[in-house]
Amino acid sequence: MTDTSQTVLLALGLGSLVMVVTALARRLPVPTPILQVGAGLLVGLIQGAAVPDLEPDLVFFVFLPPVLWSAAYFTSLREFKANIRPIGLLAIGLVIATTGAVAVVTHALLPGLPWAVAVAIGAIVSPPDAVAAGAIIKRLPVPRRVMVILEGESLVNDASALVLYRTAVLAAVTGHFSLGETVVRFFIDAAVGVLVGFMIAWLIVAIARRVNDPVALGLVTLLAPWSAWIAAELLHVSAVLACVAGGLYLRQHFSTVVSPLTRTNTGAVWDVLIFVVSGLIFVLLGIQFGDLVESTPLPTLVRAGWHALAVSLIVILVRLIWVPVATYLPRWASARLRQRDPAPNPKGVGLVAWTSMRGIVSLATALALPTALADGTRFPYRPEILIIALGVILVTLVIQGLTLAPLIRKLHFSHDPAPDIEQQHARREALRNGLERLEDLANEPWVPGEEVALLREEYRRRSEADQGGTPGQGRSDASNRLRAELLRAERRAVVRLRDEGAISDQVLYELERELDVEAIRLGVGEER
Repeated sequence: MTDTSQTVLLALGLGSLVMVVTALARRLPVPTPILQVGAGLLVGLIQGAAVPDLEPDLVFFVFLPPVLWSAAYFTSLREFKANIRPIGLLAIGLVIATTGAVAVVTHALLPGLPWAVAVAIGAIVSPPDAVAAGAIIKRLPVPRRVMVILEGESLVNDASALVLYRTAVLAAVTGHFSLGETVVRFFIDAAVGVLVGFMIAWLIVAIARRVNDPVALGLVTLLAPWSAWIAAELLHVSAVLACVAGGLYLRQHFSTVVSPLTRTNTGAVWDVLIFVVSGLIFVLLGIQFGDLVESTPLPTLVRAGWHALAVSLIVILVRLIWVPVATYLPRWASARLRQRDPAPNPKGVGLVAWTSMRGIVSLATALALPTALADGTRFPYRPEILIIALGVILVTLVIQGLTLAPLIRKLHFSHDPAPDIEQQHARREALRNGLERLEDLANEPWVPGEEVALLREEYRRRSEADQGGTPGQGRSDASNRLRAELLRAERRAVVRLRDEGAISDQVLYELERELDVEAIRLGVGEER
């Protein structure tokens, strides 16, 4: 069997495994990522299983760009900006604090470990994973602000952790370190990375304004995250922030530059892509752990396992301390901050403090450690570092992943009425805009008079009931054209409300799907 055939069979096998495990997880009270990791672990322990080594470049280039781009696309920019302070304290401040604490612990645990390598270990395990948190929490009744903070943190923290990691590895390999250079480099990497993401997304928007082919535009959006990643890597800036910035920018313009059919088709393709990529990430994590268990001598495995447990406890403990301190201390010190942003519900603070599963970024950075220093000597404790990283991933996934659902149920979060209120407001504005457009077109020669009367009555009923829905399917080309005009008027109203900050991107996304489906039913799905 050729290498190509083996690769195809491996991809099909892993894809099938993801689907089977995901289907099984829906019937069991166990988070899907944990079952996927367990399935991968079993595969990795099978004697003779032809599973290739997981290359760090493959992880960073294949898996991270679409995950980060998609997560940013579905993040509300309004809420992200409103929570930028707590997100920054977690994504930058907590990453630095965790890196420092882990460096101190590992330097004490591993005899002769250079400080630079200890900092590298801390940077490896410091960022919570974007995929793990979303996969476990998104189906649970979590307050919207908590979800925004966790999602925002997972989008940005990889960038700060990777800067620390690369600086520490460079210092370990070459013996050169400059704090000032590191700080300057971080801000340059971040700023230019964001600019690269904006430019790629702007280019996609420009193409979308000139091209109205749903298939071609769908392909362009699929290539966007990898294009941003490659461009940022070529410039040696933050590829993570390039994908995040690109996804955020595209979401702000996608509603006005593409047709309903393009949005619907592209969304379906992206749903499948993220489903497969997320599942493969956790299965490959488990496989890597199984391979490492088999290939590591038992004494080394046991010793590194205890170290991994100690580091896991430090990682969890630092977050449990940092989150409440960073939440309440600034408000205690600043009356102005207390007035502008009152202290949040302690239950939400506790949930943020407990949610810190590690994932694929920690594994990839650990695997990317060099094998030797500049003088040719072996990189200190490299096998142990791999076990520590995988151990932290496993401990946080299992302990925190299994306890999140019971914890959320026990906290009894009250229903957040804000999204419902915003949706009702958006529906009312859409109805008003649609009715105004109907009156503007009522006297046009191509508009059937009986259709105008029917639509007036329909809008009146919808307005009195204060409910959703869209203008029903018409019977003639003129009727469909009229209803399509009303749908466009309703969509413009909803997009305007999002742009004004009156509703979130999530509310826009939900209402937009209804309008797009109706446009496709009317046969005008390719019209913008």
